[in-house]
Order: sequence, then C-alpha cells, then structure tokens
Amino acid sequence: MNDAELLAACRAGDHRAFAELAGKYRLNAWHVCLQITGNTHDAEDALQDAITAAWQNLHKFRGDARFNTWLHRIAANAALAIVRRRKPTASLDIDGSEDGSGIDLTEHATGFDDRISTADAIHWALMQLPEDFRTAIVLAEFGDLPYADIAEHQQISVATVKTRIHRGRKQLRELLTPALQ
Repeated sequence: MNDAELLAACRAGDHRAFAELAGKYRLNAWHVCLQITGNTHDAEDALQDAITAAWQNLHKFRGDARFNTWLHRIAANAALAIVRRRKPTASLDIDGSEDGSGIDLTEHATGFDDRISTADAIHWALMQLPEDFRTAIVLAEFGDLPYADIAEHQQISVATVKTRIHRGRKQLRELLTPALQ
C-alpha cells in the first residue's frame, strides 16, 4: 500500500497500517532524534514520544505535507523538548554505530578508535550550534528533508533555511577543523 492508502486505513483505526506507515520512516526519524539529543537514551525517548504523538494526533494531519515530513517535525519537536528539559552535561553517549551523518569520515579516520573520536567530535560540535542551526542541519543531513520541508517545519522561509544551514555548516567546520587534524 502507498502512504495515502495506509493513512486511510490508519484513520479507520488500523494499528497495523500505522505500524507499517511509521515503520517506513522510523529510521530517518530516529536519526533526527539522535542528532538533536546527542545520545541514544534520549533519542529513544524522543522517538517513542514522536510515534505516540503521531498516532494520537493523526486526525490533525491535513495532508498539506507528506507524512514523512509531518513525522520528522513531530520527532524533531519531541527531541528538542527533551533537550530543553535536561540539565547541561559535558558528556555525550556515543553508541559507536554508523550514524550516516553525511560527513565523509573515511578521509580522516582509519581505525575504529579514530571513527569513534570523529563521531564524538561531530556530536559535540552539533551540540555547540544554536538550536535553530542544529535543527536545520539535522533535518537536512540526517532526515534527508528538502529545504521546503525544513522551512515548513521551522515555520520560516526557504531562504532562511539556506542561511541557517550555511551558517551552521560554517560553524561546524570551524569547530571540527582542530578536532579532525
């Protein structure tokens, strides 16, 4: 079934259809949560909150955007809510899994330890960015969302999204250059 058919079944109360629909986009939503929260524990909580909120608010989904975009928005908001609630900490939980960050780590890291150090540096650098920049970059790089969807998510113009991503990437480069040399 395509997304429209799955949505119709979901709205009729079919839990299996919702599980299939959410399952199609779960991994991307997970990456968004992980990159915003910076650790697996909070990302799991955010993803669970997002999936639950999506099911409970499915009647509010108007279909103006794709379901994928809508779920990513819920996931990003759930992750941001967790980040805002927690106390600041200097440590990050890096699970060592390949994070698909969109940054080529092979050029700088040859061994497992180097890859872990690089992933740790990337997570640390992302957490240093202003929230708006971090969210835009995470949605673009990890959520693989087009600028128009990110603009809708952040309720800003596409030009502002481009600016946030450009400035965020510039700050990331500045933060990561010493760490990756």
